[in-house]
Amino acid sequence: MLSGNRRRTEVSEDIAARKAALRTELRRKRRDHAASLPPEVSALVFNRPPGVVLDMVPENASIGFYRADPGEAPAGSYMKFFFERGHRLALPRVTKISEPMVFHHHADPFDEGDLVDGPLGLRQPRADAPIIEPDVLFMPLLGFDRTGQRLGQGGGFYDIWLAAHPSTIAIGMAWDVQEVEDLPLESHDMPLAAIITPTRLLGPF
Repeated sequence: MLSGNRRRTEVSEDIAARKAALRTELRRKRRDHAASLPPEVSALVFNRPPGVVLDMVPENASIGFYRADPGEAPAGSYMKFFFERGHRLALPRVTKISEPMVFHHHADPFDEGDLVDGPLGLRQPRADAPIIEPDVLFMPLLGFDRTGQRLGQGGGFYDIWLAAHPSTIAIGMAWDVQEVEDLPLESHDMPLAAIITPTRLLGPF
């Protein structure tokens, strides 16, 4: 008979293996889908947040965003939309892979002159930019299900940040092809308040 610890280890290893396989599949699907979109379509998707999402954003909320990797759902138009509405924006800054990310003020999404190259190949705020704890966070993902669960890249940056900031309203952005019927979950996986795709809104949950 297996001990409880050994059973838990095997279950954890099985979930990790399922997540790894899903990540490989979903990265391919996401990349291929984004590449297949005509430029005129790409310019229109994720152009303006749905009305239900706007209702989830408090009037004076600071809002966190991300700069999309190739294939990720683009968040740039949302950033500009909320900037023009007077919201204070923030982007994540990573100094080391082993350290938690921190959100810093992003002064102007139309200019981006306040951003520098980061260690993960993404542009990010400078170290001296003011630290912000977003009230609302629009975040990327690899996979999602209909209950608001999210599969990330595997680094744990967002799960760690959300666990430390439980009052933040987390909203995922994704392509429809990233939906997964059976998403393997672990105790540290943080759910989302809503998920936006080009064709629908799931939530608020």
